[in-house]
Amino acid sequence: MKETLHLYFTSDLHSHFENWPKIMHDIKERTYKHQFDQEFYMLFDNGDHLDRSHPITEASLGSDNVTLLNEAKFNVATLGNNEGITLPSDKLYHLYDEAQFDVVCANVEPKYEANPKWLKPYKIYETPSGIKIGVLGLTAPFQAFYEKLGWQTHDPFDMLKEYYNEIRKQTDVFVLLSHLGINSDESIAEQFDIDVIMGGHTHHLLRQGQHHFGTLITAVGKHGYYYGAISLTFDHQAQKVINSDGHAVKIENEADDQASLHLLQELNDSAKSKLNREIANLSRPYPINWLQETPLMKAFVNTLRKWTKSDCAMLNSGVLLNGFEKGTVTRGDVHQSCPHPMNPCTMVLTGRELIETVRMFEQDRFIEFELKGLGFRGKQIGKMVYSNIELDYHHDTNYVETVYVNGEKVDPHETFTVATADTFSFPWLVPPISSVKDKHYFLPEFFTRYFRRVPIYLKLEV
Repeated sequence: MKETLHLYFTSDLHSHFENWPKIMHDIKERTYKHQFDQEFYMLFDNGDHLDRSHPITEASLGSDNVTLLNEAKFNVATLGNNEGITLPSDKLYHLYDEAQFDVVCANVEPKYEANPKWLKPYKIYETPSGIKIGVLGLTAPFQAFYEKLGWQTHDPFDMLKEYYNEIRKQTDVFVLLSHLGINSDESIAEQFDIDVIMGGHTHHLLRQGQHHFGTLITAVGKHGYYYGAISLTFDHQAQKVINSDGHAVKIENEADDQASLHLLQELNDSAKSKLNREIANLSRPYPINWLQETPLMKAFVNTLRKWTKSDCAMLNSGVLLNGFEKGTVTRGDVHQSCPHPMNPCTMVLTGRELIETVRMFEQDRFIEFELKGLGFRGKQIGKMVYSNIELDYHHDTNYVETVYVNGEKVDPHETFTVATADTFSFPWLVPPISSVKDKHYFLPEFFTRYFRRVPIYLKLEV
């Protein structure tokens, strides 16, 4: 006897809730049919469902994302880096306390206390016909960030090796929720006999699933414009999957699920209420300009330097999406202006590295670069604004001839503690700091969290 198993998954939604009702409308139509035909199906989320750039997620610290997955009757989820490293440790520990689905992730755990009750490395499910399905979860091991939160990560390949035989002996079908990226997925397929990998993290889209060394690899991009639909044909006599197919389903022209729309409206109203608390009342407006230094941005970078106790600081103007009008400023206004899940970071740079970095930041192509990801949720990087740093330019160009810190010319051989966003600590974005080892990340603090002090600072200055 042959039987078809139907698996559906979302990945890297990043709280783009505008697409969630469309996803759920199509999935519900499909699952209603499976119920009528008595066919087996499961719903999965592959991580980064939440993103604190959205007011609903920011106000609830992710609990409303869990509510959405509960309402949609998902069966299992894994952790993405947005669940894992953008929440305070205690909030992550209790994030899924009310989850009505299983959470599997084999390579993340608290460092100083027992695992929360909801966290398991894998879970085994059994269909009405007796097919046993093993589901293992793995996530990107950002150890430098997890460590600051009191959590620890393990190498995902090591953990897969540890659990692989244990799962294979107990199951007929092996499903991997992989929040690791396409390169890792292909490497896993080469080394392990896994039936299907639901991929994510690198936001790659595979419109048609790819068979790689006998493993079906699938992926649905980002922000919920697609969800994954997988069918596995299981031969009961052979006791194995004999055919597999998967593709990304586009939801652009799909209708909205009314129950999901109604729930999102309720969650949005609740978020607005929570974020409506006044934090300052300004006597004049403070606009922003991505191509010029403004008083608001200058106050922000000064606050960053003082808060981190650094020699100097630098921050890009594009980090602020909106300015402030005269009058009341609320938590919601601050979040709307600075919605990025980015952390403060300090690096110890030599004078030579600092000069090279500043020269790179001052290039037009860097200022105008439309950055996507790395926690940045803006449009373009924008002009870099400095605190306790002054520059001398060539009289005919924007080439930086001399850099000063604290009024003194930078000696290439001296060292300086520089504060900035963690986004600029990644070598591929800023090559001059590729060799810098001394980096310190501030977690769970977000820019949004301490940017709230800036309107208060401006109020006191006027």
